[in-house]
Formats: sequence, C-alpha cells, structure tokens
Amino acid sequence: MSSERQRIIEQFEGRFSARAIRRRRINHLVQSNGWLIWIQLLSGARRSLELLLAALLLATLSPLLLILFIAVKARGGRVLHTPRLGRWGCAFNEMSFSSGPFAGLPALLNVLRGNMSLVGPRAVSPSEVSAADRAAWRRFNTRPGFICLWWIRRRANIAWGSESDADSEYLDTQSLWGDLAIGLRAIPAALYGEGVTVAPERIEMMGIGFNNLTMEEAVAGIVDRARNPYPSQLCFVNADCVNIACHDADYKKLLANSAIVLADGIGLKLAGKILNNNIRQNVNGTDLFPQLCGMLAKAELGLYLLGGKPGVPEDVARWIAEHHPSTRVSGFHHGFFTHAETSALLGDIRRSGAAILLVAFGVPKQEKWIRDNLAQTGVGMAMGVGGLFDFYSGRVPRAPIWIRELGMEWLYRFAQEPRRMWRRYFVGNFIFLVRALSERFLARTEQARAEQAQREPW
Repeated sequence: MSSERQRIIEQFEGRFSARAIRRRRINHLVQSNGWLIWIQLLSGARRSLELLLAALLLATLSPLLLILFIAVKARGGRVLHTPRLGRWGCAFNEMSFSSGPFAGLPALLNVLRGNMSLVGPRAVSPSEVSAADRAAWRRFNTRPGFICLWWIRRRANIAWGSESDADSEYLDTQSLWGDLAIGLRAIPAALYGEGVTVAPERIEMMGIGFNNLTMEEAVAGIVDRARNPYPSQLCFVNADCVNIACHDADYKKLLANSAIVLADGIGLKLAGKILNNNIRQNVNGTDLFPQLCGMLAKAELGLYLLGGKPGVPEDVARWIAEHHPSTRVSGFHHGFFTHAETSALLGDIRRSGAAILLVAFGVPKQEKWIRDNLAQTGVGMAMGVGGLFDFYSGRVPRAPIWIRELGMEWLYRFAQEPRRMWRRYFVGNFIFLVRALSERFLARTEQARAEQAQREPW
C-alpha cells in the first residue's frame, strides 16, 4: 500500500509541481510557435550568409570602387544618397555613384547596413508607389534587392510582363536556393549591357532592315494591320535567317518588302551591340503568341493556323481554347498538302474570316509561301512562325524561363535535337558572328577614310 501511495504522490508531483508546470508551459510555447522559431532561424542564417557575401564582394571590389570613386570625382560627380522604401515601407537612402557603368555598386553598403538584401525586388522611391496600389505594396514584405528578377529580364530583353508581375513571381517562389540561382543568372545578364528602352524605331544590320519594336508595340502593330483591308506580311528574323538571306537574294528581297521585320533571339541582340544598333527587345514568335492571343480576344479577331504535321495545329487550337478561351480560332490545316490542293486551302482560309494567318513551314519556305499567296487568303496580316506550333502543341518542350534569362535557349534546343541543330547553332552562329564583326570593321574603316578625307587639304 505504501508503494502505491508513493507512486501516486510522484505522479501528482510530476504533473502539478512548479517545475512540471514550467516545463509544460515551455513545451507548449515551443510547439505552438515552432514554425516561427524555425523561420527566425532560417532568416538569421540567410541574413548571416548575405552579410558574409556582401562583405566578401566589397573586399574584393574595393580597388575597383576606389578607382570608380576617383573617376566620378574627376568628372565632377559624387556619391548619391537616394530616398528609397525598404522592408515594411521603411525609408532609407540607397548609395550609388552619380554616373558610370557600375554606378550601383555602392549599394552593397546598404546590404551590410540591413537596408537591402543581395536578391529581392527593386528598391523603389516613395513617389513610385501610391497608397492605393496594394499589389505593389506586397513587395515590401521583404527587403529590396541589390539584384532583382526584373533587372535580369530587362538586361536579357525578355521583360514581357510588368515589374509587379516579376515581383509577385519572386515573392511566391522565394527561397535561399532560388536567390542563389538568381545571383548566378545575374552574371551573364551583366555582360549583356544595359536594357534598351530608347533606340531608333528602324535599324539596319547586315543588309536587312528591322522594325525595332518592343513586344507590346509589335502586338499592337499586328492587330492594327490585321484590321487593314490591305494585307501585310510580318517576318521574324534570327541569326539563322540572316545567314540564309546572305545567300538567298529572293528571301532578302522579300524581307525588304515586308511590312514588319522583327529581331528574334540573343544573336541579333549581340549583333546590335557590336554594330551600335541596340535592339529594344527580343521579340520572338514563341513569346509573342500568347500575348497576341490575349489581344485578339479583346479585338474579336480570328486566327488561322497553317502548318505542322497532321494533328499539330489541332493541338495548338486546344491550347488556345484552354489558355485563351475568348480567342477565336477560325480554322486550321496541317502543312502537308500538294500544290494542287493549294487553291482549295486558300479558299478555306478566305471563307474562315480569319484576320491573322500563322504559317509554320520553316524559313524561308513559309515566308515565300505567304508572299505568293497572301492576296488570296483574305487575311489582314500573315506571319511565318517556324517551330512555334511544336512548342504549343506540346510536342517540343520550351526552355525554362531561367535558361531564357541566360540567353541560352539555343543551347537547350540543341540538347533536344543535336543531330538537326548542331550545324545551325555552332557553324551558323559562328558565321553570323563573323559577319557582324566584319561589318563593324568595314564601317570603322569607311569612317576612318571619311575623316582622313576631311582632314586633307583641297
């Protein structure tokens, strides 16, 4: 009996003694707030890593910062302290040089001070965000970044959406590994040069004239011309197309007579840098297509799909119905038809009432077919779209966005079809680069001769 009594006393002490009550309270506090404690630990680890990396970067770049500071001072510049909004909307002053290609480097000091992170949304000024813009205020849930997703996409000329969309994407997928990946993607983005917002609307490179448009301007131009009773042709031109045009005079003449010619791909952007003809954006058909579908729904204009293997255009039509249900697909037909069947096909396109025709035969066959048959189609705008149908039918996967941000979509395509693509991407891209460099050399030579002639006495 005494042993039973002793056991009961021990149980009561274990449950109701001051020490037991204190232990239960601590356990309950940890269990109920464990996720908060875990988040704080992770945040502390991330912040410690950021401080370490920022300190290492500053130590490594200190000679460069000193040289830049001296250069800025010599030009009459200074270190700026620009008002910005940080985490929770708290104000701080972002440091930068008043001019120069590396003007933003002093902001690494803001990272050390805790005003900014290495990666995050862009630091904005108080005047950029209104109190009513609740979507924009979401960006203040985290510190602004020395590097941001929007900056990378602007440098790569693929900033199709809004900055708010890029911020929301970052906040929805934010992680330590994600920030590390963005930091690595910033390295090639820095080599691309500044993103271009102001440049001539018409430029010429390697004997081809380009309409230097943004994605938004291109889509608006397509829809506007689709309403025009006089049919127009649009051509997307990438590095491979330039190589083809250099030995196909008929195709080159076709490009010169087309209503709109758009620069497509990282190769044209790099050539523009070499030849001092900045490309505003990489306006390729694959990225333009979903935005065009959205615009056509608002404009109530129909679309005709022509090309690909049997079943491919039907799958593209299903993609449109799923992602843009208000967009009207007026008709579709595969690309395997005989010359004798062309007349009936043109009649089908004309009767469909489509305003825009997409043709996927490959370059330059699709462009020449459009030129020869455009007047009989009844559409206001027709364009060759190459492999676009393969992507949107699901037969060929598109490169992930992070690969496109690196400007390496061509390498992804090569990995998918190495036998078919090796000559185009490795031999063709080398020839294209040689052509761009040769044109620059010739332009400099002509300029030097002209300057020499001006200096010579009569």
